Amino acid sequence: MLHRTRIKMCGLTREADVDAAVQAGADAIGFVLYPLSPRHVTVARAADLAQRLPAFVTPVLLFVNATPSEIAHAVAAVPNALLQFHGDESPTSCQAAGRPYLKAARIPPGPAGAGFDLLKYAQDHAAAQAVLLDAHVDGFGGGGQSFDWTAFNWSHPLLNASARLVLSGGLTPANVTDGIRRVRPWAVDVSSGIEALSADGHTLKGVKDPARMQAFVAAVMAAHTSPECSA
Repeated sequence: MLHRTRIKMCGLTREADVDAAVQAGADAIGFVLYPLSPRHVTVARAADLAQRLPAFVTPVLLFVNATPSEIAHAVAAVPNALLQFHGDESPTSCQAAGRPYLKAARIPPGPAGAGFDLLKYAQDHAAAQAVLLDAHVDGFGGGGQSFDWTAFNWSHPLLNASARLVLSGGLTPANVTDGIRRVRPWAVDVSSGIEALSADGHTLKGVKDPARMQAFVAAVMAAHTSPECSA
């Protein structure tokens, strides 16, 4: 059988949502430090929210093309955080932070990932603890879009999916079971798929829904009882 797929819930901005994510069973909580994101929080706010996390739930600080001084300031405020680089950062600049990190691969839409060379990307970022697979959208992340999950050979040893890949991009309680079955990643990362909806059905960015969090975790667990996930 597959290992237990770890779960990161990202873009949290409120104390109640952090508590609900922990209660639901999240392994990691992401705080977006990119000022142009609708889910942005300040470093001070991220530090306050991170203090609510119990042992073995990891805070993750998400950066987009941040300066070394901005990264250092955030790391000082949340010293136990894992870093996530979601912009155009080079392997050298990621490593310069001197901390364990994830690097997001922004995969274009269309068949076969529109020619995105994921093998080279994974090699270039071999120092990252994991490569996070996201869909390329205008801006950086949070677009609620999926990429073609059949685009790559997930069993390729350079990808090492079950140990080094984090599946993201448009995941919801309705599709995450299938995503895990196809990719077999080490972890999944969700943001818009667990957010509350307005009366007219629009996502309330930065406001999470405890019921959707619970449903997402249940769908992740369902992937491990699915016959297709047997080794």
